[in-house]
Amino acid sequence: MFVAFVLTSGAAIAWLLLRALIPQLRRRLLDQPNARSSHRQPTPRGGGLAFVAVSSVSSGIALLSGHGFAGASLPLLATPLAVVGLLDDRHNLPASWRYGVQLIAAALILGCSPLVQRFGLAVGSGSWLLLPVLALLLIAVTAVINFTNFMDGLDGLVGGCMAVTIAALAIAHAELWPLWALVGSLLGFLFWNWGPAKVFMGDVGSTFLGAVFAGLVLQSSSWPEALGCLLVATPLLGDACLCVPRRLLAGQRVFQAHRLHLFQRLNQAGWPHARVSLTYIVATAVLAVAMLAGGWHWVFGLAVVELLVGVWLDQRVAVPFAVATQS
Repeated sequence: MFVAFVLTSGAAIAWLLLRALIPQLRRRLLDQPNARSSHRQPTPRGGGLAFVAVSSVSSGIALLSGHGFAGASLPLLATPLAVVGLLDDRHNLPASWRYGVQLIAAALILGCSPLVQRFGLAVGSGSWLLLPVLALLLIAVTAVINFTNFMDGLDGLVGGCMAVTIAALAIAHAELWPLWALVGSLLGFLFWNWGPAKVFMGDVGSTFLGAVFAGLVLQSSSWPEALGCLLVATPLLGDACLCVPRRLLAGQRVFQAHRLHLFQRLNQAGWPHARVSLTYIVATAVLAVAMLAGGWHWVFGLAVVELLVGVWLDQRVAVPFAVATQS
């Protein structure tokens, strides 16, 4: 009952915040469509401010109330990324600045992870293995943050998939209400972001969500469980993971804006925003149910199946990668 109240309250507050914010964002953060855009009308970005505010305030209240569990602190740990993302939406900050803050946030997330803490105790502070593993985990967390940001290019896509994913991980980890406040506020955001979108989340929202998701994965009780939690986001992260190597092989700059992700090429092939987003959201929900019902083994098997379906869509339905590269 309390979860339903938090969900409803989070959704209502985010909806009201965006109702007040959108006119301001339209004046200050208006996204003008260009050749690489999936939208045709000027649309304000920065709408992620709503769910960042709701979840961060909820996180702070929970911690001040004595709920000192690591999961409650994740929205607060990710807030610096939201601040830098907002500045980047406004001023196009240098990539080195953005990545530096991402590394700091990733280090804080690793510091709150019971998996990382147990690993450090198991191998010992003097072990040669500790630093390479920590460096690899730092890169992995920042990769999740950036891949989530890369995928924010279609109405309702990242917001919908992350609402499902974070809800599933909140259930799996038995976390309390701050994470449900985030899920609720994402639903309130989706009211404005569903196609045709009246506002985009912008880097302020996408990097924040990537960091919270990575932190939740690392709250798992074992590494196999963490793998299962990570694979719930296969539709989003798999698309990004497959696109980046293809662009590198094609000699393209990975961080340059483009329209080569599978979701973008499905849209170019005639699928409307809602159809593409619903396909990814439903695929994410299937993996979430599998993770909660059967654990990482089920998620792993279904994730492989979904990746194969993605390859089929890539080859048979979407605009070919080579054709989209030239457009």
